[in-house]
Amino acid sequence: MGKASAPLLERRIVAAARADRRPPRAIAREFDALLEDAELRCAGSCAKRPERLFGWGYRPRHRVALFDTTYYLSPVRQNADLRFFVGYVAQPAPPGKPERVHARLFYKDVSLIWRAASHFVRSDRENWIGKGDIRTVRIDGEEVEVSDESTTDLPIEIQDAFENLSRKATRVPRDDRAIERVLRRAPDDRLEAYRDFVEPRRRAQANPRNRIHGGRPIARFRRALEPESLVFAKGYAPDFRRGLLERSTSKSSLYGGRLRRYRILSQNREIQYLFMAGPKQAWIIPPQATTTDLSSYGVRTIDVAADDELSVPGWEYWGGAEVGLSNVDQIPEGFAGETHPRDPSRADASPWLERLPVIRDFRRIVLGQTR
Repeated sequence: MGKASAPLLERRIVAAARADRRPPRAIAREFDALLEDAELRCAGSCAKRPERLFGWGYRPRHRVALFDTTYYLSPVRQNADLRFFVGYVAQPAPPGKPERVHARLFYKDVSLIWRAASHFVRSDRENWIGKGDIRTVRIDGEEVEVSDESTTDLPIEIQDAFENLSRKATRVPRDDRAIERVLRRAPDDRLEAYRDFVEPRRRAQANPRNRIHGGRPIARFRRALEPESLVFAKGYAPDFRRGLLERSTSKSSLYGGRLRRYRILSQNREIQYLFMAGPKQAWIIPPQATTTDLSSYGVRTIDVAADDELSVPGWEYWGGAEVGLSNVDQIPEGFAGETHPRDPSRADASPWLERLPVIRDFRRIVLGQTR
């Protein structure tokens, strides 16, 4: 699609979405009625008979809507690595085309953000979840393709709804088959998501006016391994005094108790941030645009480019090669703190985070703390 035919995307600041309060039976009836005129699509092992998903317990019981996209979610499940929903993304069909509903898998990442898995790899040598599009980074002087993990982040506006639904469950069943049933299986060497994930992003980005800050990073470090050297492009810093939209609380066993979440706009209102504050750490989820265009995976088609080290989770993988090249968003060298008491593959990122000027300002202005 050429630049002239790529539409200018709408931008809108809205309140966080809430889960539909109707009983599960009403949600299921609405979904069944939707499928009377819509085609159900699945990329996993039941692609030829996607209705088999319902026999395995994946009939929707919850509903969350944002813009023109509706997420229907079955009860939350768990495997050895992930807490997740099998869900369905419904969107209006383009003129002259039949409506489609896509089965997707939404999971909770270690940074405590909910994501849409793009594909999966499983063999005698590999076992991992695909994390969307790819980008090129320089590691030890060489250019390497890595997963652009934030491309799978669900909109900030629905994060609380997904989190609250996952915590309402009194019993979370073990499920080791959902991934292969719902997601497309890829060969060991395939990092990039497939066409249905990538193409909507390419179409949206074909119009330069849709790109945030022209596609350039909105935050960068002037000097390597110096957290104090962080600078924001003009207008893109979080507006702590007038841009606080919402706050909420949850709990996290990984982070040791109460977790506070703050949704904050940038000074120019083009992007939004989600700040997390636990008993010990404070960190930033990768910022997002305020565009309303969502793909059939339920994720935004427009990214916000920023230095990876802006969004290091409070507990992050460490140890370099042990966690693989796809996990480049690790703790900067020399800044890993103590290891997690239950997971030695993760270390405390506070030595890096607490020296970031933006985290210091967040603590001082929003939390009323000094460190």
